[in-house]
Amino acid sequence: MSNTGYALTGFISWALLLLVFMESIRAYLVVTGDVAANGFTPDNSGLSPFMQRLARAHANCVEGLPIFGGLLAIAIMTSRTAITDPLAPWFLAARIVQSIIHLLSSSPIAVSLRFTAFAVQLAIGVYWSWKMLA
Repeated sequence: MSNTGYALTGFISWALLLLVFMESIRAYLVVTGDVAANGFTPDNSGLSPFMQRLARAHANCVEGLPIFGGLLAIAIMTSRTAITDPLAPWFLAARIVQSIIHLLSSSPIAVSLRFTAFAVQLAIGVYWSWKMLA
């Protein structure tokens, strides 16, 4: 599998891991009686700040998948992974770093670092788009 294939699989797997983590915690909260089974909101409002950040980190992955995952998928489907392969591992690393920072803190420095990781993904995505359209 090419770097592109690994990055796409990694991106999807990372989003899935965040979802499994969130739902495991939610299941625990239901089993312990801390939250009713129908007491959750999509953004985890009413739960801990960590749970709210976890919901947002997962949502960020889901929101980015059509754009960034789409570019990776197009490269695979059109046999143009030579364009995406060199930066695909960096893209995936930036995505994971963004999520981890999101989970750890919402301090001003953390938000700036998280945005930097997102800006790396944006720059890579713009580059890939430009190269594939050229």
